[in-house]
Amino acid sequence: MFLQKPILMKKHTYKEGISKLLEIMTALRDPDRGCSWDQEQTFATIGSYTIEEAYEVVDAIAREDMEDLKDELGDLLLQVVYHSHMAEEEGFFAFSDVIEAICTKMIRRHPHVFGNEQVDDAKSQTEAWETLKAAEKGVLPDSVLDGVPLALPALTRSMKLGRRAARVGFDWPDWGGARDKVDEELEELNAAVHSADYEAIVAEMGDTLFSLVNLCRHLNVEPEACLRSANDRFEKRFRNVERNVKNADGDWVHYSTDALEGLWHKAKEETD
Repeated sequence: MFLQKPILMKKHTYKEGISKLLEIMTALRDPDRGCSWDQEQTFATIGSYTIEEAYEVVDAIAREDMEDLKDELGDLLLQVVYHSHMAEEEGFFAFSDVIEAICTKMIRRHPHVFGNEQVDDAKSQTEAWETLKAAEKGVLPDSVLDGVPLALPALTRSMKLGRRAARVGFDWPDWGGARDKVDEELEELNAAVHSADYEAIVAEMGDTLFSLVNLCRHLNVEPEACLRSANDRFEKRFRNVERNVKNADGDWVHYSTDALEGLWHKAKEETD
């Protein structure tokens, strides 16, 4: 069944809303009367949009913009509907199967909520979750690192790899060991820079970044969130410097390194 008239913007129950969204997707993908752009899309072409929409959700959360978050969550939900509809077209599964699968999974992985098992704390729950997750695959992994997606952002993947290794005891007893490792990697990076060996510099820079992620893990902070926050601070401060330069003569070449450093410290005071 396809839409014959403009969609009326009215409040729906969540069931009505999902039904309407599924109906819209069916209309968009209709080979005779649908949208030519939507008709041409595949899993591969839509995949990049899925990642983009997930990042826009995170961005709205970081900005604490609830109105925008509502919109971005809708865009992300559309991606789920899109992939599900394409899968249904090819006879693999439908949106209802996706819903059934996640409901079954969440109940199965929370026996302390939906069953009689006891879990003492969040750490124990995480360990139980990973055990159940491994059991679902039906085979024992060759490594505790198996299953960490290669497509994850590098900082996020580093965090997950470190956590997996820590589960079997491959870790420092406290944050001090992780901090010392940062110093060790910085020394090796310095040596690589002095050697002018490009490949060594790349390798040691990577090791330094990885060691910083491990330090984040021990300090219980998310590296992605830390870097996003640093990016935001840099952007605000630099825009302040840029504004001050423009309000003067607008020519960057007239400013020495020391002068720019002074503007930077001024920007920190005004924006922090």
